[in-house]
Amino acid sequence: MRLITLLLVGVTLQLPGCAEKPSQPRNIIFFISDGCGPASFTMAREYVQSQGGSQLATDQMLVGSARTFASGRLITDSAASGTAYACGIKTYNGAIAMDTTRQPVATLLEGAEERGMATGLVATSTITHATPAVFSAHVVNRSDQAGIAVQQLEQGIEVLLGGGAGYYLPTEQGGHRTDGRNLMTEAAANGSKVVRSRDELMAVRTSPVLGLFAVDHMSYEIDRDEDHQPSLAEMTAQAIELLDDDPDGFFLMVEGSRIDHAAHGNDAAGHLHDILAFDKAIQVGLDYARENGETLILSTSDHETGGMSVGTRVDGVSKYSWNPGQLTKVQHSLEYAADSLLGRETWSTVLEMYGIDDPTEEEVQMGTNGTGSRRALSDMISKRAQIGWTTGGHTAVDVNVYAFGPGSDLFQGHHDNTRIGVHLARLMNVDLAALTQKLRARTDAVSQAPSGD
Repeated sequence: MRLITLLLVGVTLQLPGCAEKPSQPRNIIFFISDGCGPASFTMAREYVQSQGGSQLATDQMLVGSARTFASGRLITDSAASGTAYACGIKTYNGAIAMDTTRQPVATLLEGAEERGMATGLVATSTITHATPAVFSAHVVNRSDQAGIAVQQLEQGIEVLLGGGAGYYLPTEQGGHRTDGRNLMTEAAANGSKVVRSRDELMAVRTSPVLGLFAVDHMSYEIDRDEDHQPSLAEMTAQAIELLDDDPDGFFLMVEGSRIDHAAHGNDAAGHLHDILAFDKAIQVGLDYARENGETLILSTSDHETGGMSVGTRVDGVSKYSWNPGQLTKVQHSLEYAADSLLGRETWSTVLEMYGIDDPTEEEVQMGTNGTGSRRALSDMISKRAQIGWTTGGHTAVDVNVYAFGPGSDLFQGHHDNTRIGVHLARLMNVDLAALTQKLRARTDAVSQAPSGD
């Protein structure tokens, strides 16, 4: 009987509900691979292995998965899913840190600022795009990137790095703002170092810093001009270095944004190389966390894009194989073809640049009959690599969850995406509900203030 009792006690102590409170991280680095589903990571890993490598950095810390549906929709967008991560709530597609009644909800970044932590956002999209926006702004529709930019500056974020200079500049200076404001000048006047190139970023030694390296999105990794635009890994390393000395710790969100954009275009090579760039950024974070010992690394995706399969039917036949070597031949993204090649270069040159060295007669004729296009190139590359796509949009596929460091045990198993935000708030000792009440009180006070003449 005594043996049975001891066994029952042992089992009880291992139940999830009886687990000890996880150790608290001093720093949190939250990586988000936009539009990257499990099959995408499989493709990237097998590509790495085909080139003599072994595994991805993320493979070292896979702990679970997450479902991603939005309020009223089984398929989410980045705004709704990002709000789930940043605020711990479900909301409608398009919402930037707003609930279903279009009221603002406090974010993890705002909670970090309230606690005195240093904060940073890094992305390869416009820095005002949905995912970085949900941590740093509150708007009813994600399309208001000009409004998001204003709110980002008001947040007091120490490190902002990405694309999107157009939303910080007025139209008369090559930007997209119609209110005449130059937010870069305003940021500089408030003490931020404003940088526009890789070299300028690498020369920065103290925060705050605003780094905007493209008018709109940054280039795909496969197209990136290394002399001008920093890589995601370089931006991550610099952000960590700039945030590291804060005595209260830091919160940093890093998004591999263009993984999603490539998947929307069914661009296998563009998708692959941005995943690999993201994985290098993960490795930067892991190296820091292992040395630091007080940092939680968390990584997940906001949703899957493209319905990609590693293996597909070719000419109606399932061959039970795929060809990663085909992707080594591709020199540019499909966006590059549309922007810089089609209509300027001969069709044969375009085919060569995209690794189509065995075109069929029908594919050759596309150059003369006007049907050569970005879509046609996507089909040619995917067919030869034996990669399938079911959509140019998002899917409801669950996404992987990766974690390393203090508090990582909270993310084991399968979760709704809102639980990711809830668990992070717990680890940060942030009361999002109380912060939301304060936020709404301030918002109400501003809206009720008398207007000027």
